[in-house]
Amino acid sequence: MKSEKENQVNIQTQEPQKGYYIDDSTKNVSPEPVMENPEYQGSGKLKDKVAVITGGDSGIGGAVAIAFAKEGAKLAILYLDSDDDAAAIVRRVKELGAEALSIKGDVGDDAFVKKAVSKIIEQYGHIDVLINNAGEQHVAESITEISPAQLDRTFRTNIFSMFYMVKAVLPHLNKGAAIVNTTSVTAYRGSSTLLDYSATKGAIVSFTRALSGNQEILGKAIRVNGVAPGPIWTPLIPATFSKEHVKRFGKDVPLDRPGQPYELAPAYVYLASNDSSYVTGQVIHVNGGEVVNG
Repeated sequence: MKSEKENQVNIQTQEPQKGYYIDDSTKNVSPEPVMENPEYQGSGKLKDKVAVITGGDSGIGGAVAIAFAKEGAKLAILYLDSDDDAAAIVRRVKELGAEALSIKGDVGDDAFVKKAVSKIIEQYGHIDVLINNAGEQHVAESITEISPAQLDRTFRTNIFSMFYMVKAVLPHLNKGAAIVNTTSVTAYRGSSTLLDYSATKGAIVSFTRALSGNQEILGKAIRVNGVAPGPIWTPLIPATFSKEHVKRFGKDVPLDRPGQPYELAPAYVYLASNDSSYVTGQVIHVNGGEVVNG
């Protein structure tokens, strides 16, 4: 495993992006997020399982895709616009001997989601795992700075997309399938400058718990769980926060550093595999030691 020193990052930043489309490509981040632990050895926990990952082109989603490939999964990666990042993940997945399909589009658009799922079924025939991971955030010092357009976009990307995805894949999910939703530590403690983002992440926790008890879901023995990351070093961080914020990013948790995307991947493997066969409606906290009582 990597030592504590190796996990430390010497953070450099870019200027926060303005407007809706955040240029959160990996090429803009120095140092690049670490999405793969070379010492992680798969053991076939997801062999021949078809896994759909939204926001699977970089950061947490990219790390999950790589770990799933090592566990033998067949992958469908949905991404918004970072073509180079998506191509790099698909290339690495194939190097690991796994199948991969990438589909570009906005999961906040119900029509796109339906088309994407149709393509996935055309290629793979069914779905075993859904990872709802796509997300966006926009810093605002005051609630008055949050425009109706931004509010709509944040909710569409972060929570509406999960409704769209579950509705579209449900007819194709095998019995015993798994759904894993990415929420956040901000769902439990909030963030004064990420008001809309925090609200969506709280909604994801409630959605996860409610969906896990839905009779249609239970009738197919589908498990629904979540992962709540803390300060994880992904392209979204320098793309949205100020230089001053990024310099101290991750310093307010007991482990005194930001986490790397690969450090979350095993939590998703656990929740997607039969190792978690008696776990549903729960959230795993991977946050550097912050106790949130949730």
